Amino acid sequence: MHDFRYVGNRLFCEDVAVESLARKFGTPLYVYSQHTLTEHFQKLDAAMSPVNHLVCFSVKSNSNRSALRALANLGSGFDIVSGGELQRVIAAGGGPRRCVFAGVGKTEDEIEFALRQGIYSFNAESEPELQRINRVAARLKKIAPIAVRVNPGVDAYTHAKITTGTYENKFGIQFEQVEGVYARASKLKNLRLRGLQMHIGSQITETTPFEQAARKVLPLLKRLQEKYPLEFFSVGGGLGIVYKPALASGAAAWWKTSAAKNILTPQKYAGRLVPLLQPLNLKILLEPGRFIAGNAGILVTRVEFVKKTGRKNFVIVDAAMNDLIRPAFYDAYHEIVPLTRNHGVRISSDVVGPICESSDFFCKDRPLPKVGEGDYLALLSAGAYGFAQASNYNTRPRAAEILVSGKRAAVARERQPVKEIWSGEKVVSWLK
Repeated sequence: MHDFRYVGNRLFCEDVAVESLARKFGTPLYVYSQHTLTEHFQKLDAAMSPVNHLVCFSVKSNSNRSALRALANLGSGFDIVSGGELQRVIAAGGGPRRCVFAGVGKTEDEIEFALRQGIYSFNAESEPELQRINRVAARLKKIAPIAVRVNPGVDAYTHAKITTGTYENKFGIQFEQVEGVYARASKLKNLRLRGLQMHIGSQITETTPFEQAARKVLPLLKRLQEKYPLEFFSVGGGLGIVYKPALASGAAAWWKTSAAKNILTPQKYAGRLVPLLQPLNLKILLEPGRFIAGNAGILVTRVEFVKKTGRKNFVIVDAAMNDLIRPAFYDAYHEIVPLTRNHGVRISSDVVGPICESSDFFCKDRPLPKVGEGDYLALLSAGAYGFAQASNYNTRPRAAEILVSGKRAAVARERQPVKEIWSGEKVVSWLK
């Protein structure tokens, strides 16, 4: 699953003691395992090897340039959702011609920049967007490669805020309307109909929703192939990860249980989809993010106080919802472990941050080892949608990020200086 484990009673990332990083670089601190990141990419890439394919890492899940460079070095493509993400990919050494541009609200400036960079395709999500792309391409005297994102109307049975494949969601074009959209798009002179794309949601942990969506879309795709020179079919992303248990000491036993037998793996995913995709004779694109980066990162935090109220044991830490918003936003579970393993009694605890919001918590009423001021905790499975969703709420600087490879550890992002937070602000003239 990942390269975080206890050696003796100390938590290690690969061959580096995590506490040594916390003491050297301070907390809150994101720590990433390069081996985990690359191994997850390689396993999925290998599983899909029976078909011509390209794995396009979802930049929104983890946009650190070192992470992007590590994946680019492996031949990864990239799934982007903004002009800024495209600039990040280029700055990290990724190739624009291996990028697909998704998102429902692409601006004219973003479209122009992407066209000038020569991206592989736009994943268009509405007819007004197709018309805008055509208009910008005509102004630039270019032909824009596009794929329409089909909304297959399949429920992935995941969290409501990360479901994307039903008609209640803002994404894509309804299944029944897609053929008409392609017919009209084919008459727009500055568009090239390059493929078809679908995406049904995120953190999907079984193969059935993927197979259902593919089986529903494939007859539509075959009809489109008969009319248009399509080159690819993107099956989207959404492959989920195991958040509980996340640490190898508990996970080793868990993986032998009956519950683990149904968990999604690259082999199971490919085993169900590859037989459906092989007859298409198309390039297959995948757009995973969480599956590659999620278990490759942790958030390290320091205990500031332990507050007992009679009813509650509050462990107040220096990380907060601005550093990792998933528990507050999605009610997400992250396993929490001490950097120094404690085999003593467990205490029902709320781990909370210093932000002035009741939603600033990482867990509630969870049995945890007894800790005190100055101890360190790690929030596991924080490599995806952790730092990427961080903010400066309460004028809190963004955390530092560290990349570990074997015995090596280096800063992949410096801790943000506080004054940088307001560096772009000005006191207007009439207040001086």
